[in-house]
Amino acid sequence: MKAGLILGIAAVAALGGWGWKANHATQASCCASLQPQSAEPLCELCVSPGSRASLLMAQPAFIANPAPLTEADITAALSEKIIGPDLALEEVRVFNETRVPEMPRVRSAAEWKIKADEYRKNILDKVVFRGAAAKWRNTALKVEWGDSIENLPGYRIRKLKFEALPGWWIPALLYEPLNLKGKVPVVMNVNGHARTGKATDGKQLRCINLVKRGMIVLNPEWIGMGQFANRMGHYQMNQLDLCGSSGIAPFYLNMSKGLDVLLAHPNADPKQVAVAGLSGGGWQTIFISSLDERVTLANPVAGYSSFKTRARHGKDLGDSEQTPNDLALYADYTHLTAMLANRAALLTNNAYDKCCFTAGHALPPLIEAAAPIFALHDRRDFLRTHINFKPGTHNFGIDNRQQLYCFIGDVFYPGDKKFNRNEIPSEKEIKTYDELIVPLPKDNHSFNTLALGLMKNLPKPQTGSKTEQRTKLLKIIHAKNYKAKAKEIGGEGSVTHYQFQIGNDWTVPGTVFTPDEPNGTTLLIADTGRKTQAARVKRLLAESQRVIAFDPFFFGESKIKSRDFLHVILMHAVGERAIGIQSGQITALANWAKKEFSAPVTLHSTGPRLSVAARLAVVQTKAIASIELENPMKSLKEVITANRGANHLPELMCHGLLEHFDLKQIEALKK
Repeated sequence: MKAGLILGIAAVAALGGWGWKANHATQASCCASLQPQSAEPLCELCVSPGSRASLLMAQPAFIANPAPLTEADITAALSEKIIGPDLALEEVRVFNETRVPEMPRVRSAAEWKIKADEYRKNILDKVVFRGAAAKWRNTALKVEWGDSIENLPGYRIRKLKFEALPGWWIPALLYEPLNLKGKVPVVMNVNGHARTGKATDGKQLRCINLVKRGMIVLNPEWIGMGQFANRMGHYQMNQLDLCGSSGIAPFYLNMSKGLDVLLAHPNADPKQVAVAGLSGGGWQTIFISSLDERVTLANPVAGYSSFKTRARHGKDLGDSEQTPNDLALYADYTHLTAMLANRAALLTNNAYDKCCFTAGHALPPLIEAAAPIFALHDRRDFLRTHINFKPGTHNFGIDNRQQLYCFIGDVFYPGDKKFNRNEIPSEKEIKTYDELIVPLPKDNHSFNTLALGLMKNLPKPQTGSKTEQRTKLLKIIHAKNYKAKAKEIGGEGSVTHYQFQIGNDWTVPGTVFTPDEPNGTTLLIADTGRKTQAARVKRLLAESQRVIAFDPFFFGESKIKSRDFLHVILMHAVGERAIGIQSGQITALANWAKKEFSAPVTLHSTGPRLSVAARLAVVQTKAIASIELENPMKSLKEVITANRGANHLPELMCHGLLEHFDLKQIEALKK
């Protein structure tokens, strides 16, 4: 390229420099002056072919034509940093954070109750039990009892499994005092992300200590852990969302059916029902306790924070179950905490927690939101906090366990001086993982088997006109009608770099390559980012195509630099859809290009993932005259048949998309 440019400069210099025009006053060798306005005729020598005067009389400006860009030149241009490594992360943080609802202002407990009932109903009806999950909501309790572990000091362990939803059985252990009389408190101990699940040592010690105090204790397995550890992951729950059902429903039923088991016990006191757990168990604790009013005491340990906090503290973002589709349309975790105001809550966090939900940033927003509501109920003393400093890491160790025992003593055994608030040493009673196994059916359900069953009859048959179908599709993806503004930030020659401002939310990096005489414009996107598309750009330039290579949200330079997919599932929790944002960005660039260059554009997409957003953009705008898909996804059902989760394809986990449209149906709606 440089050699060609030097030759071009030399040629121009030989002709007297850049941009000569016929009306530029110049001295000629045989004529004293050459001025177009002069009426005097020029001599024959001056107007002979190839003469300087002849060139001047031709009128158009002369512009050098540098050598064509090489693939290396194009690669270098495509590799230029346009928005930098931090902007994509900051923009998605702001986007998510600003969509989280604030706590309402209420002046009485009665006014709050109306709000709390509304939050609870909306979450259960519109988040947990939406779509096909509604039929799982009120199924009868089914329990199958197995062997018991006897000869323990004052208690037994009864093995059981209960059906959370039809065909999905949950293994569990019931710790039962030997000498039960009358009604006693019941406790459900839930665990977090521990592969040993219900056999985790600390969880066993908690169960043993509580049963030795006369309580009935249930230790259920958590989905994806323990006996489920090698069968499913939490991110597969979003397959159900894609089908228009609810991935959060099995998690909720895992807990609510566990409470059913406890409260079916003849000695269970329905007024004294506790739930406690660490990490993912802490999330389970706040979720079930806020939504199921049968729970009267909750002790979440390092298990959650506000969605606003999560947006800023990446390690708090949480798995798919913590950020279910559309939860924040109705409530934040601040609201869920305040919804315990008519009951009792001990919020425990750790001072130096490197996993998540460190006390310093997680606790203050929760207390700020919930304390005034507890005060309205004259129950401020029933909202307590504990910060563990020793060891201060992610734990439900002896210090945190003893805080639980004390809180239970104060709430369930007030004034009982005999109640033991200290840990009862029980390490010798801990059982091995194998000793606690509960046999399960070989065809026990999982997220994937449920989704495979749901997708068989999807998408549903189309009804209505094409216009009505387009409207329905764009509503499902929460389509954005963005406008693009181009800000030139660099480039050289035929290459120009732009930051495209997309609406008020996003900045998209793009590079425009302009050939000498463009006969069309191609928008170029790729799963692997624009920097990998040099060969494609070179071929398009050779075909005299102007090329706009850019990176939509979540790809290329627009990829979030840390915990990327977790920000996307939070985006879905606040009621937005990543696929709709991508489609909106592509649409905005297509509209800009059509207006800027006065002609419709071609959209070329490389890779399966962006091929979905590309198809959607063609539905959104007429500016895209044609679309070319290289290695595209053929069906959304591939997500399920390949058993992919939100950690693999977060933007494609759009709630209800496959329920109504597969890719063929989307293609048929091209404007």
